[in-house]
Amino acid sequence: MKDNNILAVVLAGGKSKRFGEDKNQTKLGDKTLLEHVLLKISNRYEEILIVSSHSIDTKKIKNVTIIPDCFDDFGPLAGVLSAMKWVKENQKSYQWIATYPSDTPFFETSIIDEYQKRIKLKDSLLYFVKSNNKRHNIFGLWSIELLKPLENDLINNNFRKVEDWANKIGVKTIDIEPKKFDPFFNINTKEDLEEAKKILKKY
Repeated sequence: MKDNNILAVVLAGGKSKRFGEDKNQTKLGDKTLLEHVLLKISNRYEEILIVSSHSIDTKKIKNVTIIPDCFDDFGPLAGVLSAMKWVKENQKSYQWIATYPSDTPFFETSIIDEYQKRIKLKDSLLYFVKSNNKRHNIFGLWSIELLKPLENDLINNNFRKVEDWANKIGVKTIDIEPKKFDPFFNINTKEDLEEAKKILKKY
């Protein structure tokens, strides 16, 4: 079931310094890392917004919009703010955005169902996924109500790290117990890519 109250946002604006080239277009099996993510979420959301200044091919996926970061070199928080501002500027009705990194191809889409449960609870404006006692700060569910405080903290208070800002605002976690391997394994280096190829064979 698609939830029209949530906009899916893929944060794909990283510089991939540790990887040495744009990770978004790197192949894992017969798909790019970005395609792995997009294909997983495309049937669960009405629209997908990609925040990136890179040149990206999304012809295989419908209802995708690509926008640049509203601030250069401000990190993922700027990507989140960019998505929220896009919602407001285009008079969309979304009250939440769900963020996904572009370099984590194995995550389970069951987290989307968990997001919908949290919205109904109304006990936080921000949620992050947690597995193996590690909080994944890019797998997040963010209320649009956070737009103004986020913009203020980026511009006036020099916040750049997602973790620091979330701790300041207050965040709850959605705990996921991995069955075999950590589905939130992300690819930062060429060595990680080789490990991902091994996982893909067993996936």
